[in-house]
Amino acid sequence: MKTYFDHERLDVYQEAIAFCGWVEDLLSEVTVKASAKDQLDRASTSIPLNIAEGNGKFSNADRARFLEIARGSALECAACIDVLAVRRLVVTERILPAKEQLLRIVKMLMGMLKRFFGHADLLGEEEGIYRSEHEQEQEKNG
Repeated sequence: MKTYFDHERLDVYQEAIAFCGWVEDLLSEVTVKASAKDQLDRASTSIPLNIAEGNGKFSNADRARFLEIARGSALECAACIDVLAVRRLVVTERILPAKEQLLRIVKMLMGMLKRFFGHADLLGEEEGIYRSEHEQEQEKNG
């Protein structure tokens, strides 16, 4: 596909768009009404929209804000597909590639955030561990 805008050249944007395509296929398979299904639709759409909007901002703080929102939406998508799986609306094997894709998206967003926002390393996403503020302070003062 020909690119017209700067955000279209970003790998993370391309990955987010591909994830949206996967979500559309999944949602067409889930025939029952479920709030997690609707939320997955909204959250998956939010990822590329916020990447695009953030990429168009001039200040690093503005860029970081939108990238953080995109990151949060990616994490929300992971939770939504977990909910759909635990409620047996999708099989676990069906969601594993999507979770790996979301992990790639989150890691790419974390890399971008580290460039634009000095505290992105405190989010702890790359290690897959969420640390409390108290634990982070102890580690710093260590």
